[in-house]
Amino acid sequence: MANDIKFLVMTFFLVAWLASLGQCASANGKNKYVRDACRVTRYPDLCIHSLAPFSNTAKTSPTLWARAGVSVTLSEAKSVARYLVRLKSQRSSFRGRNSAALSDCIECFENVIDELHKSLRVLRSLSRGTFSTQMADLNTWLSAALTDEDTCLDGFAGQKGKLIKFLLNRVSKASYITSNALALANKLAATGLGSVIDP
Repeated sequence: MANDIKFLVMTFFLVAWLASLGQCASANGKNKYVRDACRVTRYPDLCIHSLAPFSNTAKTSPTLWARAGVSVTLSEAKSVARYLVRLKSQRSSFRGRNSAALSDCIECFENVIDELHKSLRVLRSLSRGTFSTQMADLNTWLSAALTDEDTCLDGFAGQKGKLIKFLLNRVSKASYITSNALALANKLAATGLGSVIDP
């Protein structure tokens, strides 16, 4: 009886261990997709962290990775925009030059969101006949989004304070994610027409 129980317990742990090995192998497979996709980016660690949830669906498709990159960037830009508007409503936090810079920053992010929406529309309607033009438009809009984010950062150049530092960190992170999206879009453009049809 004791031997039977011992055997059952050992069998249970063996099955559990084998199952965990299978899950690790599966997770490593998914992680490989996102790591491979993010190799072309300037901020690969941030890319892997932000795009890991798309591994299972995007796999090796440059089209789907570019779309995921822009989608994540759009979500981040909207989050930053809401944060900036909240700061603006706290009138005592920013005065003088910083208040004007914050207003400019909000306007910049309105433009960023518009440019990212345009980018996403392109990626959702890719076609062989207009692929080159679509890729040129995509590059233009993502580059413009990066420029707008840099303009926001420039407005606070030389300014100090805890709130400003936090703001700059938020905007910088958005610009890094935008840079990654642009790199993924450029990879799609370089891969060519064959990548439009997803696997």
